[in-house]
Amino acid sequence: MAEASRQDELLKSALLGDRAALVELLQEVSPPIRARIESKVPGALRPTLDADDVMQVTYSEAFLRLKRFTSGGAGAFAAWLSRLAENNLIDAVRAMEAAKRPDPRRRVGAGGDTEASMVQLVEMLGVASATPSRAAAQGEANRALMQAIDSLPEPYAKVVRLFDLGGRSITEVASEMGKSDGAVYMLRARAHERLRELLGPGGLYFSRAE
Repeated sequence: MAEASRQDELLKSALLGDRAALVELLQEVSPPIRARIESKVPGALRPTLDADDVMQVTYSEAFLRLKRFTSGGAGAFAAWLSRLAENNLIDAVRAMEAAKRPDPRRRVGAGGDTEASMVQLVEMLGVASATPSRAAAQGEANRALMQAIDSLPEPYAKVVRLFDLGGRSITEVASEMGKSDGAVYMLRARAHERLRELLGPGGLYFSRAE
């Protein structure tokens, strides 16, 4: 009971902006979550994906999205963190499985044409129906996309620039960033999720066509 109460206090402090409290809370609630993730990593993917990859991206998401956690105590926070970790693992496994049977039509950046890659990226994100205003030229739309990318946390933006727009392979990007292939796939999934929020209906840069 005393531990739960202390974790509730850590959570309150974290929600008020105390990063040290959030780090301490993450350290306390994460071990059972990591153990569950470890048991779910497919054996065939373990050379390039492990539980630590999943948890590192999950911790980043916890810092970025803490304001979205709006109710409940430390137990609810642990459940929320567990869902983030599960989603990261699912995204990584799906992407790594898909990479074994790539569809060249879905490979953004493969042709080396940055402007074409930006158009393809918007289409792949599924926000093509959220178009620039009628007065906006294609160049303005591209600048809006780059502005959205620039607003991402640096690891997310770097993955998009190198892989989606630069045409680099996941292995090359992972090597440059000092991360595993699995971690890069997760960062890319989270980057795309954030870009959908920014570029889709109600986002900051694009608006619905009239």
